[in-house]
Amino acid sequence: MKSPTLHDVARSAGVSYSTADRVLNGRGGVAEKSAQRVQRAIEELGYRRDIHAANLSRRRNYRFLFLLPRGDHGFFTTLREALLHETVRRLVDRLVITHYDVPAFDAEALAAELSRINPEDYDCVALIGVDSNILDAAIGRLVGKGLPVITLVSDSATDLRQSYIGIDNVIAGRTAGRLMLLTHKTRTGRILPILGTMGVRDHRERLQGATEVISAPGSGLEILPPIEVQDRPEIMLDRVSEILKSDPAITGIYSIGGGNRGLVDLLSRIERNRPVVVLHELTPTSRAALKCGMIDAVIDQKPAEEISRAIDAMRAIADDLPAPDSRVVPTIYLADNLPDPNANGGWT
Repeated sequence: MKSPTLHDVARSAGVSYSTADRVLNGRGGVAEKSAQRVQRAIEELGYRRDIHAANLSRRRNYRFLFLLPRGDHGFFTTLREALLHETVRRLVDRLVITHYDVPAFDAEALAAELSRINPEDYDCVALIGVDSNILDAAIGRLVGKGLPVITLVSDSATDLRQSYIGIDNVIAGRTAGRLMLLTHKTRTGRILPILGTMGVRDHRERLQGATEVISAPGSGLEILPPIEVQDRPEIMLDRVSEILKSDPAITGIYSIGGGNRGLVDLLSRIERNRPVVVLHELTPTSRAALKCGMIDAVIDQKPAEEISRAIDAMRAIADDLPAPDSRVVPTIYLADNLPDPNANGGWT
């Protein structure tokens, strides 16, 4: 059945199209009885306004800003490429998307960038959260001035931001823990967790989930104290090299964050008894390592989907529509189910 149009509303209310349009858009100048008839017709017909079409007809531009971490990080590079792809693709919908690079894991730098934003320049801002009172205060100031903020990948300021777009990181960590149990089967083992920093919620939550599964009674596995490598390959290489030399009983490595080029470099030098390795995000480095058998599984949070959902949420917010939290379901990649690297124009 065809959805009712504003022409149908006007005809049912016995008014002109322009009168119905004035009532719908709250522009005034309509007699109260006529306005009531229009509102009644809207309810009776179940008319729903096509805000997207209305904005296109008024030639309204949506103005969105993304603040993404810079640095030598495969996942953030993939995320940025996905955003650039969507920036071009969404031009037809009159979405003007800007992005600035900010230092990774630097809450003060991110807060400073937020403080430089003129709320009148944008309809919504998206950022990757970092736990910090300074950042929460900066988000609060923007929201207080009428500029909505959403988070993606890692949440922050949950009572201030309008929506979170990303995976459930506790469940992702539990998934990694379950993969460790499956690969060890009846063997006992020692699992080394590696994260970028405890200062971001997604890393802490993944560690929490993995610990819940690995430390469960009867698992036969022991989870070691986590090490922080700031998502930097050189730190990853040095720290993990030292730990594997001092503790040859380590049977599994769970890399929660980035810097995995350093880990893969190290694994390429191990000739026998390589630990089971589970890491996050499908990047050129992790793809190549999977294909040649240096790692065992990748948990990917599908950055292209996250970017697309974030933009959809920002547009809903700009149109004063509900924008519920959007949880992305991650994919587990093994050597056998890797996607075509040339899909989506080759930018993933």
